[in-house]
Amino acid sequence: MRPEVAEDLDAHDCITFEKVTSPDHWQLGTGKARRPVPVHSRMIVNTAEAAIEAATAGLGLTRVLSYQVARPVAEGRLEIVLEGEEPEPWPVNLVYGDGLVPQKLRAFIDFAAPRLEAALRPPARP
Repeated sequence: MRPEVAEDLDAHDCITFEKVTSPDHWQLGTGKARRPVPVHSRMIVNTAEAAIEAATAGLGLTRVLSYQVARPVAEGRLEIVLEGEEPEPWPVNLVYGDGLVPQKLRAFIDFAAPRLEAALRPPARP
């Protein structure tokens, strides 16, 4: 059964990625609507890959960053639930000092920026 609202999570088995979320509650929503929602962690893992593999195997729901789950979502192996409860995306910046930019650094930025943008784009829905 698919959770319809965030408060349904307590009745589902969840896989908690301990570096992102707490094992007893997940922070959901954005802005003033952000709140802790109780969850039942069936499994606690320390890598996003383990959380995704467990969810793909049907062991429960998990919460990871969108780029980490983009491929399984695009392939139809996982689906996003409670999409309206997702937090705002975290910004990613390439930062370097003032002044002249060395050619090697400029080449890296020109190489990395479009790839990061593509990798961090929200997952395509099947």
